[in-house]
Amino acid sequence: MQLTLDALPRHLASGLKPLYVVYGDALLLVIEAADSIRAAARAAGFTERDTLIAEQHFKWDELRNCAQSLSLFAERRVVDLRIPGGKPGSEGAQALQDYVSRPNEDVLTLITLPKLDWATQKTQWFGALARNGVMICADDIPRSQLPGWLATRLQNQGQSADRTALEFLADRSEGNLIAAFQEIQKLGLLYPPGSLTFGQIKDAIMDVARYDIFKLAEAMLAGDAARYAHILEGLRAEGTATVLVLWAVSEEIRTLGKVLHATGQGGNLRETLTSLRVRKEKLSLVENAARRFKTQHIERAIVHAAKVDKIIKGLKPGDVWDELLQLGLRFKK
Repeated sequence: MQLTLDALPRHLASGLKPLYVVYGDALLLVIEAADSIRAAARAAGFTERDTLIAEQHFKWDELRNCAQSLSLFAERRVVDLRIPGGKPGSEGAQALQDYVSRPNEDVLTLITLPKLDWATQKTQWFGALARNGVMICADDIPRSQLPGWLATRLQNQGQSADRTALEFLADRSEGNLIAAFQEIQKLGLLYPPGSLTFGQIKDAIMDVARYDIFKLAEAMLAGDAARYAHILEGLRAEGTATVLVLWAVSEEIRTLGKVLHATGQGGNLRETLTSLRVRKEKLSLVENAARRFKTQHIERAIVHAAKVDKIIKGLKPGDVWDELLQLGLRFKK
């Protein structure tokens, strides 16, 4: 059974199923969907929870044991299985198929996965999950739908904004819903319920810190290594969330990638910049950067940014601030 994120609250209110699978590349939406399922389970009397993280060397017998070892005083339990890599391996694949074929009415199983490619979704183990459970895909919000998503989030906290303000907010949070979520929360803290002006939203976003994350991205585009390092150290000293720093830098890297791809296909540079809605004050920066680098350079930077993202999420060891510095220095003149 495939279920949309919008339909999940209504579904949970009508009764719970034994198995839920949440997967997708929008970490915020995956977290929120899983949280809502766990909350509904608690309300329904599933008073215990076992959390299993299926990483390298995970013993799949633990999954079967959790479902079979109910305590004397807890009649219902949630088995919270997380598969960060999205590939359980041959042993895990068989364990999952065996597990879902013998459901326990006193156990609610929640499985969370990252975005899965087409081949993975055609595997037998994923097919077994789909046949026996409720599948919830939590992929990223497309840019065209992002203003509506932001408007709904504002409405949930009693606020609203016009289309221009929502587009401005969407431009600065595309590709990073966690950053968008944090901005919405900040607006709720800064301003009372009601309609927000474009100026209020712009001031709130641009005033992320005395050392502005957007100025950091501009320093990277300009290839000004000294300024980039100085602003980054300021952001670190002020305790700025690393996910916001990575978002600001990655946004510019993705834009450069799109520009180089379009011009490589014969497109006009200035027309491409216009189609990508690059702001007037940044046109020359992006244009000059696009002339300095080749597609291969951007591809390596995107891979590096993905590594930083994994470090931030705790999926990979490393010094996130040093990696952010090295990422920006890739673009120095």
